[in-house]
Amino acid sequence: MRHPPFTPQIRLYQNWLREQRGLTFDSYDALWRWSTTELDAFWQSIWDYFELRSPTPHRAALTVNRMPGAQWFPGAQVNYARQVLRHVDAAHAAGFPALISHNEQSLAEGAQAQEISWPELRRRVASLALHLKAQGLQPGDRVAAYLSNIPEAMVAFLAVVSLGGVWSICAPDMGTNAVLDRFTQIKPTVLIACDGVRFGGKDFDRRAVVSELCDALPSVRHVLLHDNLGLPGIAIKSGATCADFTGACAQNDAEVTAFEPMWLPFDHPLWIVYSSGTTGLPKPIVHGHGGTVVVALANKVLHNDVGCSYQPNSWGERFHWYSSTGWVMWNAQMSGLLNGSTCCLFDGSPGGSTVDAAGNKVAPDWTTLWRFGANVGATFFGAGAAFFANCMKAGIDLSQCGELRQVRALGTTGSPLSEEAQRWGTAQFEALGTPDIWWCNISGGTDFAGAFIGGNRELPLVPGEMQCRMLGAAVESWNEQGQPVMDEVGELVCTQPIPSMPLYLWGDENNQRYLSSYFDMYPAGHGRKPGGGDDSAEAGPVWRHGDWLRIGSHGGCVIFGRSDATINRHGLRMGTSELYSAVEALPEVVDSMVVDLEYLGRESYMPLFVVLREGMVLDAALKDKIHNAIRTALSPRFVPNGTFQVAEIPRTLSGKKQELPIKKLLLGQPLEKVVNKDAMANPGCLQWYVEFAQVRNHHGGHHESGAG
Repeated sequence: MRHPPFTPQIRLYQNWLREQRGLTFDSYDALWRWSTTELDAFWQSIWDYFELRSPTPHRAALTVNRMPGAQWFPGAQVNYARQVLRHVDAAHAAGFPALISHNEQSLAEGAQAQEISWPELRRRVASLALHLKAQGLQPGDRVAAYLSNIPEAMVAFLAVVSLGGVWSICAPDMGTNAVLDRFTQIKPTVLIACDGVRFGGKDFDRRAVVSELCDALPSVRHVLLHDNLGLPGIAIKSGATCADFTGACAQNDAEVTAFEPMWLPFDHPLWIVYSSGTTGLPKPIVHGHGGTVVVALANKVLHNDVGCSYQPNSWGERFHWYSSTGWVMWNAQMSGLLNGSTCCLFDGSPGGSTVDAAGNKVAPDWTTLWRFGANVGATFFGAGAAFFANCMKAGIDLSQCGELRQVRALGTTGSPLSEEAQRWGTAQFEALGTPDIWWCNISGGTDFAGAFIGGNRELPLVPGEMQCRMLGAAVESWNEQGQPVMDEVGELVCTQPIPSMPLYLWGDENNQRYLSSYFDMYPAGHGRKPGGGDDSAEAGPVWRHGDWLRIGSHGGCVIFGRSDATINRHGLRMGTSELYSAVEALPEVVDSMVVDLEYLGRESYMPLFVVLREGMVLDAALKDKIHNAIRTALSPRFVPNGTFQVAEIPRTLSGKKQELPIKKLLLGQPLEKVVNKDAMANPGCLQWYVEFAQVRNHHGGHHESGAG
């Protein structure tokens, strides 16, 4: 069934504002200013527009504007799972599934995608919820999950939160220590785990890790095991009871039919996610049901332009955003269900198998995720920015990946998307017969389970930029004097509360860690008046996110990397992303990282580390080529003092380059003080940097060497 071109969701919302509220805006900037000045009116409009329900009334959308400690929708009751399941009947009647999924193996073998219908999703959620209730799960109890990006993880999440349990998930590619650093802080009563995971063509047996988790978490009373790889059972030595996940989801009777998620206070804890710190334990961030639902709907629908699958205007919407369960984008992917979209899940490596049948290493296949998108009919295709850069470098041809003409939008996050990668993707889709493909480039954070900056289908696209500040997100760029600036790089702050900001950090006495993480840079009241200006100290301080941001006078935004890993060369301050764009645009360079060792008045020393294409060596000619690219794209000021070939760039589990730990290491701090290896994707690469630091510090300064 063909439908006319969609009306952008943000246009439908503005039409509603005009008809229902008598509000018209002559520009997006005017709409944004209203949303960040009249906070109560804006967030109430989101509640009403999405027809959110509560058995009890609320007094106002925002009754206390304080950071932290804003009070949202007091009196209202919600449940994330209830909002998802309200779509069951209508979506099913229209013939659309809730979930459609593949893993690496099923896609490679050409098997059918697994589909779970909306009624079946409801049945499994109800069955599992009743099982957990029978095990004594109470509202507020924490449930820890050790699962990959599979339908079972979403079923488990919805079942847990339907009962008021507090969800927390780690990816099975995380090591025991990294998982325990997270789960020991929250003392879960239930553990839901799988026997292993397949990634990059290899099976990883995780049964020993699951046993260790059970032994190390005495709070766990019940364990649910999901047979993901078909391995023999897991021995649970602790006193916890144990059950089969599939069996717990098998109930199908009148009790299941009658099940309904319980109504919960607006700020009842929904999940605990973890920020990837470089030192110390990860911060266990608690978000609430109501705030998460309200913000997710506003972001997903109005800014990502993901509509409801059974509405004529967005008929057949299928939402895909590649993520591991160790990244908050898994939570963002889940939120597609809140608005009745079909969610498309891929479990495995986006580069497919990196080993052949004999176990020999082979080059990644960057067509894998595109072929998945074609197979499941994704209409929105999202991934990390690095994925698109890898596709460009590998020279893949999307016309060879199956039918992709149904894709209406490409989403990116995780790091800034380069202008080159965006132009490459646009040209690929133009060749497919989709001119002017829309890019929804977003930047946000695990910290508040949302985005500060994102897309607007009605605004012009500028490659290398994000289109706008999100509705309800009072984002500004501040200079060193704490004054808002335009067309300049400054500190990203959010001057007004957002409903999905953390309720608190788990176990954080007197909110000390919460305050020091986001609110300790600027004086209370400074810049806090809605619409601009100072407020009383009682309003609290602004949220400082830790990113460098430039807001253009036309409204477009560029993120320049973390503000604590900034380059300051000869009086010019710059984030790292521009340099990476220049260096990684070269076909010889696969990955790169730069750190600036200007510190407490010392002379700046800036090494550049590069990963080269297989078989290539960093000789004098290639160094010159790299330096010329930086000189041309940026300034001669940003040519590094030394360029070094390395095997790998150290990255966190969510894929972020670890600039700050390496900077601290090179400044002479010991490795164990600057980095948490368990929070890293590739800790084995650190030894090279330790030796590099030792040589540099031994010689007391600058050395140049070709390769590492």
